Amino acid sequence: MIDQLKENWLFASLTPEQLQRVASHAEHMQLIEGQHLFEQGDEARRFFLILSGQIKLFRLSPDGNEKVIEIFSAGQTFAEALMFHEHSCYPVCASALTDSEVISLHSKDFVSMLRESVDSCFLLMADMSLRLHSLIKEIDDLSLQSGTRRVASYLINLAGLDNDKFELDIPKGVMASRLSLKPETFSRIIKNLHDKNILTVSRRSIEIHNRKELQAIADACVIQNKTHQTSLTEDA
Repeated sequence: MIDQLKENWLFASLTPEQLQRVASHAEHMQLIEGQHLFEQGDEARRFFLILSGQIKLFRLSPDGNEKVIEIFSAGQTFAEALMFHEHSCYPVCASALTDSEVISLHSKDFVSMLRESVDSCFLLMADMSLRLHSLIKEIDDLSLQSGTRRVASYLINLAGLDNDKFELDIPKGVMASRLSLKPETFSRIIKNLHDKNILTVSRRSIEIHNRKELQAIADACVIQNKTHQTSLTEDA
């Protein structure tokens, strides 16, 4: 477990003694697909490091609809920010999107150790700052981009530079929720891109036929964001 912890930024700078302390309060967990890790409103006593698989964070509306907030994959930690609240509860639910392996870590003991290590505190603050900027950008994206632009941008990022045929790593319904789209809206967007011969979808397999056009749609997101930001600066 210590070797696994050392591979993550949050623990990489810890001394052998600190790593041993963290490991002594940690639990190794195996989750099957769909298994819940914690429920919305549960006391936030622990945070988590994913070793394999994917964990979905989501909220349930009063009518039972699910809104996916974030999806975390191997190598990522989540729920660590809650350790700094004296009496905190998880604001979301967490469940395994696929069979997953996680390390569950004791929040209060980790905070006690951070009080003894200024370097560790600064590393944690730096990562949280990056996450905050990422979330702000996501809010801008969701409010400024059309559904088609969001889908195009997401697929271009998944494809990478030279890969025009790839497999979706999450179900389409989860992807739609992640992009703040209704499943039927997401399906219409995919069909429209298919009808324009930009891409085809077969189950979870995506093949891009016209990368230039898909990239143009995605690039419109960036242009619109820059225009909006310029306008805000001028207004200021």
